[in-house]
Amino acid sequence: MIIRDISEELRRSSAEYPVVTILGPRQSGKTTLAIMTFPDKPYFSMEDPDIRMAAETDPKSFLGGVEGGAILDEIQRLPVLLSYIQGMVDKDKRRRRFILTGSHQPRLHEAISQSLAGRTAMLTLWPFSSHELKHYPSAQKEVFGAIVRGCFPRLHEENIESRRFFNSYLQTYVERDVRALIQLRDLSPFQKFLTLLAGRVGQIVNLASLSNDAGVSATTVRDWISVLKASYIVFDLPPFFENIQKRVIKSPKIYFTDAGLAAFLLGISTEEQAARDPLRGNLYENFIIADIMKSALNKGIRPEMFFFRDSHGNEVDLLIREKGALTPVEIKSSATFSTDFIKGIERFQALGVKGIAPGFVFYNGDQQFNVRGTRIFNPWLMDDIWQSLTSGA
Repeated sequence: MIIRDISEELRRSSAEYPVVTILGPRQSGKTTLAIMTFPDKPYFSMEDPDIRMAAETDPKSFLGGVEGGAILDEIQRLPVLLSYIQGMVDKDKRRRRFILTGSHQPRLHEAISQSLAGRTAMLTLWPFSSHELKHYPSAQKEVFGAIVRGCFPRLHEENIESRRFFNSYLQTYVERDVRALIQLRDLSPFQKFLTLLAGRVGQIVNLASLSNDAGVSATTVRDWISVLKASYIVFDLPPFFENIQKRVIKSPKIYFTDAGLAAFLLGISTEEQAARDPLRGNLYENFIIADIMKSALNKGIRPEMFFFRDSHGNEVDLLIREKGALTPVEIKSSATFSTDFIKGIERFQALGVKGIAPGFVFYNGDQQFNVRGTRIFNPWLMDDIWQSLTSGA
């Protein structure tokens, strides 16, 4: 396994806090990251029934055996341990003691807010960034190949066929986590809903439309999206409407944490299919926005990201607020630049919103240049997309 981009932030966080909590989707590499970064610490997985039973039956004795700290994997399976860890770190404030990992946000966040607030650093690990992907011979040279292949570490570490991986991933993790979070007897409607959601990647969430197509209530659709977000399968991009004097869209867009899973659900299995599919632009946008998220999260930054669309259809794909500046970004899957690509940015800049930084157009070509103050380049060719965006490079 390669050294993950987040490793330095993890070491720095552990030097400042007695506990570090690593959140993220299953199979994103949390366990491997923790073990590689802290090889001296004993490791316990709460997924192991025997370990979980021992810890649940007598938590004081269990934790008493690891006074110096430990890696506790999938801690959301036994959140009661957090209260005991609180007592331990309050008595002994040594830093770099416990490394916790978890795959479900709500359960773990609630327990942490009650027990470990102010005592733990919080990091989020997603599947490989494009920078990390490029360490592997299996990584595709073209972005659409990378989209179809997916970014989960096992795909590249073990050179697993992507369709086989995603089929197993859905059955083993997504469906199991769904059953764990909600009472779901029949998975068929949920499976249909997942495919419908993949077909709407990068689009405004329309609960009524999804409800009609999936054959379930809008309330059920809302609950299912919440479950997918809680398990880091999807994330949403909120709309930007601060200080805008026009009617604007106020519903979020939906994206998959790994664009490869969306492609799999859509039956797209080759680079050629992805490059000519009607949803190629949506999948490309998903991949790039997720990569920006990863690049920021790997630095310990929780980015403020939005999109903009008004009632007349004027739109900017992505707005990033960092250090008081708002950077507009257009994302185009075309390899050929057109000046039409910057129209949305220029319309947004004309709205009079304060603190707007020069814009970017991300496209799939091989040239870098500026047009009327907007920088144009291919993000797939960048080593650090977040730094490129926020440094003005």
